[in-house]
Amino acid sequence: MSERHINPVLKQVLELGPTVAFFVLYLRIKEDTFVVNGVEYTGFIAATVIFVPVLLVCMGILWALTGKLSRIQVFTAFMVIFFGALTAWFNDERFFKMKTSIVNGLFAVILGIGLLRGKSLLQWVMGEMIPMREEGWMILTKRLALAFATLAIVNEIVWRTMSTQAWVIIETFVFPIALFVFLWVQIVALQRFVIDPEEDANTDA
Repeated sequence: MSERHINPVLKQVLELGPTVAFFVLYLRIKEDTFVVNGVEYTGFIAATVIFVPVLLVCMGILWALTGKLSRIQVFTAFMVIFFGALTAWFNDERFFKMKTSIVNGLFAVILGIGLLRGKSLLQWVMGEMIPMREEGWMILTKRLALAFATLAIVNEIVWRTMSTQAWVIIETFVFPIALFVFLWVQIVALQRFVIDPEEDANTDA
């Protein structure tokens, strides 16, 4: 199925909406306790359990409208489901908090393995979105691997030393904004490696 373009605002809502919904829901029920089959669950765990199907519904709508989901989206969804299930099963919010460390750590390791093999796995994932020479992809991959490793370490520090509310705020806003700014700065810095389609076509001609 070929990818179809949809309204960019709707796309952002479907991609970011579940995370924002989790944040809002957590703030509303963070002090509440829910009893299911005689087991008490905190507001955080209840918000986590609700977050999983909301994420899946939004991803399903996104796939139905565009005909495509990125490998990163599918992997992230799998990790959310897996750690969300562990959180609910063991009634332990630490599993969901560790998810961010493990996901970012895995991204860093995967990109690092590609670099050791002399390849940019990032180019394999994002090559269609950003036409860039191989040298630029290698530089960006190295920097992004370090960024993911840093986020994993910072997340470990945050959830182990700060309150749950502080972690939710940082997870919802600080980490995504930091990663977005980092990528934006890198794209600008590596602009000299970006391939101009028109210029490239003229060269081939």
